[in-house]
Amino acid sequence: MGEQYHIPVLLKESVDGLEIQPEGVYVDLTFGGGGHSREILKRIGDGKLIVFDQDEDAHENRPDDPRVIFVKHNFRYLTNFLRYLNIEEVDGILGDLGVSSHHFDVAERGFSFRFKGSLDMRMNSSAIKDAAAVLNNYEASDLKRIFSVYGEIKNAGRLVREITSQRLNNPFRYTDDLKGVAEKIAPKKDISKFLAKVFQALRIEVNQEMAVLEETLAQCPALLKKSGRLVIISYHSLEDRLVKNFIKTGGFKSSEVITDIYGNADVPLRAINRKVIVPSDDEIGRNNRARSAKLRVAERI
Repeated sequence: MGEQYHIPVLLKESVDGLEIQPEGVYVDLTFGGGGHSREILKRIGDGKLIVFDQDEDAHENRPDDPRVIFVKHNFRYLTNFLRYLNIEEVDGILGDLGVSSHHFDVAERGFSFRFKGSLDMRMNSSAIKDAAAVLNNYEASDLKRIFSVYGEIKNAGRLVREITSQRLNNPFRYTDDLKGVAEKIAPKKDISKFLAKVFQALRIEVNQEMAVLEETLAQCPALLKKSGRLVIISYHSLEDRLVKNFIKTGGFKSSEVITDIYGNADVPLRAINRKVIVPSDDEIGRNNRARSAKLRVAERI
């Protein structure tokens, strides 16, 4: 597994959070460059590790280890594949929700405004819809929702007007096409931050990241053994809010407490860290992409 493919964030804190049992069965939802998986493998002895990643590059980077089962699919199908593998329960599930350094650094994947490349942004390269298709074909109202909600962009309406005007005669094809339009309305003192929000919002839509996260979190309690651990690293407030609410209430809204037939709270998880864990200044200094990471750990009750 390549060390430089992706620098794992909060590596010790997240794997410690799993409370690894040497004979245990664990899931890494987001294999990527294998940094977290590699650390888990150091600790499981004769245990088993199931890793998910739909990306072809990650698949090529998979470890040659008999304890590892690589599932080349989106982790939203977690339950289906565990059942296929005759695994009813696991000891821990870890998800590092960030886009890998590799994705950001490969121009042709289109994840970053730093390079000219195709407006792709698909984590699964065989998926039909890419970022260009979203920009060129979505209704203006849908584009406004995407940039307002997923990018938390205040002047999303103006951005969408620029996009819809541009695409009439010059359909979007490259990252520079979107960058050029976004720069017209970006705050002069914070252009890079604005561009990052625009590209983030589009990437979330292309990969349906929020829907996938909700679907996956909802599956986890039934798959975890009693006292099994759920460890999630998120990178923006939308993700972290979903994770926080799910751990606290069993639902995805702060007021959405799941109850049993008698009206009693039926929350399946217990938060291990009451306060969110963030990277140290030293880690951020070594890996700037860690700066927005937030780690939450929960235990199956």
